[in-house]
Amino acid sequence: MRKLIAGMKISVDGKMEGPEGTADWVEAWSEDYGLTPQIDACLLGGGMYPGYEGYWTAIQNEPGTPAWITGNAPTKAELEWASFIKKTPHYVLSNTLTAAQWPTTSFLRGPEQIAALKQQPGKDIYLVGGARTTTSLIDAGLVDELRVIVYPLIAGEGKALFATIARRHQLELRKVGQLGNGRMNLTYGLS
Repeated sequence: MRKLIAGMKISVDGKMEGPEGTADWVEAWSEDYGLTPQIDACLLGGGMYPGYEGYWTAIQNEPGTPAWITGNAPTKAELEWASFIKKTPHYVLSNTLTAAQWPTTSFLRGPEQIAALKQQPGKDIYLVGGARTTTSLIDAGLVDELRVIVYPLIAGEGKALFATIARRHQLELRKVGQLGNGRMNLTYGLS
């Protein structure tokens, strides 16, 4: 069975966004969890997908132009990720969205369709986010692994990644790694 692996970038106090609605401490939005070799699909929530599609389409079409979230030109890792996702199937969990610009995008209407997707042949699936989708799929028992990059700052006010989690979940620490600039990479298994 394919694994569903969530990857998130957060502050030490568990915030995925600051009070202005952005994670301005994140330098790049590339896949920095080491997932690319083991995945062949991405899953996102309907609230996050339109911005994700627009962000990465802009990088694909104009790779030298500063990205609107960071204000910087795309990094090498972002350019590599933009190329990878151009040909990678994307699944969007939404009851309202019905159309996407990318021809590799399909829509799922509920957790049971995600469970069925995990049963299909293929590599693992990267759960890109957002927070509501990630927490609801953790609560539904569909997320197998959580990879978190923790940034060395306390964001204070802002959106907590696990603010809407319904119940306690025991995690198994599988890997710890130190990244540059004081960041930590943590990998947990969910039981």
